Amino acid sequence: MARGEMLTVFSYDVSQDKRRRKIAHLLEDNATRVQYSVFEVRISRQKTEALCQRLAAHLGEGDSLRVYVIGHDGERRSRVFGDGAPFESDAGYWLL
Repeated sequence: MARGEMLTVFSYDVSQDKRRRKIAHLLEDNATRVQYSVFEVRISRQKTEALCQRLAAHLGEGDSLRVYVIGHDGERRSRVFGDGAPFESDAGYWLL
């Protein structure tokens, strides 16, 4: 993991299709989709803040964006069950 980067999870609930597509496209360009409205990425605090501002600009009334930053200890204790994609590896690739 690059210095200063942490596993960050973005989750959104957006009611209008047009706004939802814009948010999804921004996240697809920057993160890995792990569920329909959930994305994960290793990213620095500064880049997280910049991305959050860009995403929040597309939120409407009643919409929500949640951002969870998972530290090293929390990541080590996190698990994926079922057919979900594994957490993004430090090396930038996944072994399946």
